[in-house]
Order: sequence, then structure tokens, then C-alpha cells
Amino acid sequence: MTNGAILQQARCALILARKDLRIYYAKGPVIIFGILFPLFLFLAFAIGRHLTLDFTIPALLGMILFFTSTSISPVVAPWEAQSRTLERLMCCPVRLETIILGDILASFGFGLAISLVPLILGLSLGLSVSHPFVLALALILAAFCFSSLGSVFSIPPTNMPSTVQMVSGAVKLPIIFISGIFIPLDELPLWGQVLSYFSPLTYFVDLVRASLQGQGHLPPLVDLLALLAFAALFLIVALRFHRRTMPQRL
Repeated sequence: MTNGAILQQARCALILARKDLRIYYAKGPVIIFGILFPLFLFLAFAIGRHLTLDFTIPALLGMILFFTSTSISPVVAPWEAQSRTLERLMCCPVRLETIILGDILASFGFGLAISLVPLILGLSLGLSVSHPFVLALALILAAFCFSSLGSVFSIPPTNMPSTVQMVSGAVKLPIIFISGIFIPLDELPLWGQVLSYFSPLTYFVDLVRASLQGQGHLPPLVDLLALLAFAALFLIVALRFHRRTMPQRL
């Protein structure tokens, strides 16, 4: 494609992302599984325990960003297929990759905005950030990575959002428990640490702890490269398989 065509598709992706945010951010599954569920799960873990602020904020931030960034992109395709708006969208002069990227950007923006709430809360309570640039880069990379993972969840050619939510829930819950949120990576047994390395959330939580506590389990560069690799993998998988399954929704 020419530079003009690339810019046009990028503009279309931003328009689609704005449309998705306006329509889907207040939907029931997005609010319940994106915000309320991780919040209550965290409260159930934290209440009654004497946890320090620099431990609880990275855990809360990791859960909020992970769940919110994977809340919109999985349900857009089945909802639009169910309402018959996907057919109209596929007839527009826009590439399928642009449609998927627009869904991912919507989840990216939603997750990034909501994740600022626990961060601002922690700063207002006296939490200090040792490496603000690393933290900002980690938030951006992780939000895009998790949003791309959310698009992977919507690959099955179904027009039932509940089916997609069931699939995503079956994956997201185990990820939460192996990613160093509830138990620091240093305290996990060897087999637990090996499992945690297969989770992208592990590297984000470790980066946040390094940014707030001054030291993480892994070097920050390793965490950043791992998040970048996971983001590229999820994006490639989403684009390739949606190209096969999206026409089956029509």
C-alpha cells in the first residue's frame, strides 16, 4: 500500500476505535468482567491482610489493566455479527486488518484510562515511583498486549458474546493466579515460576513492582522485551485467524 492508503486505513482504525468505545464501554459484560470482577476479586484477597501499599497497588493495577484491556475487543465482533452491523462494515472500503486493529485500539484506550485510577490512588496515598518512564512504557505495552489477546479470544466464529466471555474467562483466571499478583515470584516454587513465564501479565506486574519498589524479579529490559514479543504474537495470531473466521460470521 502507498503511504496515503496506510494513513487512510490508520484513520479508519481510529474512527472504529472511537465508535467501539462509545457503544461498548458501558455494556454489562464490559462493566462486570472488566471492572467489577477484578475489583471484588482483589478486595477478597486484600481485606483482612496487612499488605503494604507498594505490594497492593501493583497487584490492583495489574488486575485492572488486564481485565479492562481484554473486555471490549473480545465482544465487538460477536455483538456486531448478532446485530447485523458487521455485514455493513465489511462492505465498506476498509481492510479486515483495520477493523481488528480498531477493536484492539478501543480496548487499549479503555484499559489505559481505567488503569490510571489505581495509579492515581496510590500516588495520592503517598506511593512514590522510582522509574516513571519504565512505568509509562510498561502501561502502554501491556495495554496493547492484553488488548491484542482479547482479540484472539474473539477468533471463534460465533455471534454469541456469552460464548466469547466463557472462553476468555477460562483463560484469564488461571493467568491471574500464576502471574505474581497474589504471591511474589520470588516466593513461588520452581514449577510455579516456570509457569509464570508463559503469562504476559507476569512481566507487567514485575515491571510495576520494579518501578515502585526499585527492584523486580527480572531485569526491566527482559520484561519489556517479553511484553513486546507477546504483543506481536497476539496481534499476528488475531489478524491471521480473523481473516479466516470473520467471513463465517456473515
